Amino acid sequence: MSALSHLLSLENLTRGQITALLDRAQRLADGHADRTALAGTAVCTLFFEPSTRTRMSFQLAAQRLGADVLSFDASTSSTSKGETERDTMKNLEAMGVRGFVVRHKRDGAVAELAEAANPGTALLNAGDGRSSHPTQGLLDMLTLRQAKGDDFSKLKVVLVGDVRHSRVARSDLQALRTLGCGEIRVCGPAALLPEDGTLDGCIVSHDFDAALEGVDAAMMLRLQRERMEEGLVGSLEDYHRDYGLTATRLSRAAKDAVVLHPGPINRGVEITDEVADGPQSLILRQVSNGVAVRMAALEMLLA
Repeated sequence: MSALSHLLSLENLTRGQITALLDRAQRLADGHADRTALAGTAVCTLFFEPSTRTRMSFQLAAQRLGADVLSFDASTSSTSKGETERDTMKNLEAMGVRGFVVRHKRDGAVAELAEAANPGTALLNAGDGRSSHPTQGLLDMLTLRQAKGDDFSKLKVVLVGDVRHSRVARSDLQALRTLGCGEIRVCGPAALLPEDGTLDGCIVSHDFDAALEGVDAAMMLRLQRERMEEGLVGSLEDYHRDYGLTATRLSRAAKDAVVLHPGPINRGVEITDEVADGPQSLILRQVSNGVAVRMAALEMLLA
């Protein structure tokens, strides 16, 4: 695999690069890790937005590779005194930090920091605005591959919900296209679907029951409740009625269909307990795979 300086998006990665990352992540998930691969390397989780799964799994991933891990909390840092994000990163670089895992609410913020970084410093995008969440896309592909095999051309996959505001959806769509997914369906309320070319090549529907027919995987997205205040969604009850995944609805999919969700889950809104905790759910496997994928990404950039 050709060398990468940063991991900012999946948009420009080749099928070979994504496959190599997934292959390495699978080996790491199987226990084949060099626990000294990043010994003596300092990695900072530089998060300007709240996170549970992404932050904790990146910290675990770095620790399992032997790195020295620093956890940055914007609310208790000098950014609250007016220090710029660039100055924060440059000061941490001056302390010897070589890897930055960055989450930010603004589109393009991680790329801007990458441009300011010193040679040999690597940035990993842990989610910026609504643009990209590359390691979530990778862990979703690893989870799909474990369940359905390497040949994505045989798969029918549906993404459901608030695609317009979802960085996860964008990374998943990029990865599915690159891996040659046979049929990509997207379903959600018209107000929550983008109009910027994100859905090019996808089969778009507002009828969830029809979109589920015969799919191999349903990738549910979190309903961002703040969109209700903007008038983009009526009530939670209406949303669940039209786009909530229930066991009855899931029966329309292929018999061996799997269910994914990036979390956090709004139970009873985008998915019922029966489905989220049921035998077709791979939600906790996604979480587990997140550690392996993030180990592979850190190793690729820093080892």
